[in-house]
Amino acid sequence: MRTFERTHPWISFRLNLREARPRLWLSLGEAASKCEHIAGVPLRPATAQMLHRLFLAKGALATTAIEGNTLTEKEILAHLEGKLELPPSKEYLGQEVDNIVAACNGIGERLHQGDSALTPERIREHNRQILEKLTLGEGVVAGELRSHSVVVGNVYRGAPAEDCKYLLGRLCEWLGGPDFQAEPGLELVYAILKAIMAHLYLAWIHPFGDGNGRTTRLVEYQILLAAGVPTPAAHLLSNHYNQTRAEYYRQLDRASKSGGAVAPFIEYAVRGFVDGVREQLQLIRDQQWDVTWRSFVHERFRDEPGANAKRQRDLVLDLSPASEVVPVAKVPELSARLARYYADKSAKTLQRDLLAVETMDLVERTPAGVRAHREVILAFLPWRRTTEKPKLATPPASLRPIPKR
Repeated sequence: MRTFERTHPWISFRLNLREARPRLWLSLGEAASKCEHIAGVPLRPATAQMLHRLFLAKGALATTAIEGNTLTEKEILAHLEGKLELPPSKEYLGQEVDNIVAACNGIGERLHQGDSALTPERIREHNRQILEKLTLGEGVVAGELRSHSVVVGNVYRGAPAEDCKYLLGRLCEWLGGPDFQAEPGLELVYAILKAIMAHLYLAWIHPFGDGNGRTTRLVEYQILLAAGVPTPAAHLLSNHYNQTRAEYYRQLDRASKSGGAVAPFIEYAVRGFVDGVREQLQLIRDQQWDVTWRSFVHERFRDEPGANAKRQRDLVLDLSPASEVVPVAKVPELSARLARYYADKSAKTLQRDLLAVETMDLVERTPAGVRAHREVILAFLPWRRTTEKPKLATPPASLRPIPKR
């Protein structure tokens, strides 16, 4: 009998989900479905790059913040763009972020070359990258297994040091074995389960003297990315653990004290993953909505030549970003070109332009002002029960004739 079998009997390398509630399976299905929706979604290159950088920053923030890094998301974005200057006393914070980014990029490059292997050597390499150029505690060597006992977050003790090498090899063997061989069509579901179990077991084993949490989240990222989870979504579990830090440690403690009952921890992790992927889809949907709306506005004015039509088109486009109703008197202040258009024109010209685009159903007027009628291009919105008398649906503007002026 190895020491861990006596001290950590919950490290059993078994996945028992008999006690999982139906909600877990529904959430896993939703998570996989939404990942497929995000994968390959058409976006403008600049928008796609912006989203990639944003979620990389969020992932780096989550992975380092839970270990004590105090940089904000805004500061990390500036650091990634080379625009953040840190004082010497805080340079290590930037180095921690650089290490995570380099490790994530390295995972992506290896996957692109067809190398998705998860081995003890690869996990040790992750740890070495994470701790590179950082000041380490006594007895800690980057990429080397610890030789001393550790307590995790004042919650539980890591596995015995003498068993770490065996446990790391056993974990990789288990994750690559039949328990996680996906049936066709369920690859993403199995990958999410595999990533969460890898995280849980590495947290229990705690094989390194430092950087265990960051190493664990990198392994999770590698598993998700290798299964086809889009890069932005592959950071979501780390984000969730960081944003719910107290609950994260409570769930870790509960899983060990319950003798290895993992279903509650998996439900907690998947629930956060689904919430995160919903937010990402909404952000992507908003970007696509903006692109489609602007194309629609240009299409509506395609056969309308002349300076008046151009001015009215630009009026709609510059009004579009406003999230609230804009008072009519404030409309010329929305952009420099609107200010130029209406600088030498009377208020009646602006009113005529607003009436023209309102007639085209591109702008909505209220007593408080005007707003772009962007909802006109939304299709297949759900019907909802109301107490009002049902009304016939208004046909989309693209199916209605452009009124003559």
